[in-house]
Amino acid sequence: MTMTPGTLLADDATLEKVATGAAWAEGPVWIPARSAVRFSDIPGNRVLEFREATGVLEVYASDAEFPNGRALDLDGAVVQCSHGRRAIERDTGTSDGAVPAVSTLVDSYNGRRLNSPNDVVVKSDGTIWFTDPSYGIQKESEGHLGREEYGDRYVFRFDPSSGELTPAVVDVEVPNGLAFSPDESVLYVSDTSRGTPAMDGGERLHGHAIHAYDVVAGRFARNGRIFTEVDPGVPDGFRVDVHGNIWTSSQDAVRVYSPDGVQILRIPVPETVSNLCFGGDDGRTLYLTASTSLYRIRTRVTGAAAALRGGSR
Repeated sequence: MTMTPGTLLADDATLEKVATGAAWAEGPVWIPARSAVRFSDIPGNRVLEFREATGVLEVYASDAEFPNGRALDLDGAVVQCSHGRRAIERDTGTSDGAVPAVSTLVDSYNGRRLNSPNDVVVKSDGTIWFTDPSYGIQKESEGHLGREEYGDRYVFRFDPSSGELTPAVVDVEVPNGLAFSPDESVLYVSDTSRGTPAMDGGERLHGHAIHAYDVVAGRFARNGRIFTEVDPGVPDGFRVDVHGNIWTSSQDAVRVYSPDGVQILRIPVPETVSNLCFGGDDGRTLYLTASTSLYRIRTRVTGAAAALRGGSR
């Protein structure tokens, strides 16, 4: 199927600002049980929810330890990245009327603390894949100042059933967003090292690309290559739709790339886009966090199964 703007967006699609008031909005995920988008105001150290039926923005959690990206696990619970706790957490507060019930899944690698997990996706086998850059230990407004204890910035694969944590990608300078292709044979990882200082004060490679890796035996990322470079800005969070197209954030728009890396759609946004997710009762509403606000636009496509569970988110 050849994708064109007309086959991606609804006929009456209009970008709509539905909520505002965040200092830096990030990490959206659609929670079907609550008919809501949950996202973070990272500098505000709080978790917000937008209820689609009422159009009301609510504070779900305060003093939340600077959470960022989130996804749904196979049971429908929220898996989230905590800058403040330097951990991957599980929050079972997803049913209507529930309160936060957060527990730590993993917070160290080989006995050393993680940096500040940033974005996460749950694979169909229940494993949790997440990026671990250093924003939360570099910026006091996004966490607590600290150091890179294991000495690098990886993409990890965590198996909740065994407790095994293994590096999956080690060659992206500042790994940020991530997502799987619809059949989970390809893992996409963004590099946002452009404008990111090194922990030692040195230079970074200033990357702004989405990388692609073949997923071998369901657990190893191999054959890394650049899928596309995103400009202006960086590809912070992104999702993949059922056709394998990548919907990514950038400085001034949501950009959509076909599976072969060709840009096929640009949706201008008046604020810097950080992340996005598919949602709505039919899965055809794209919600996006951008600077201070939450926006939405109607689409003709839904997210791939892994995209609905999360992934940069």
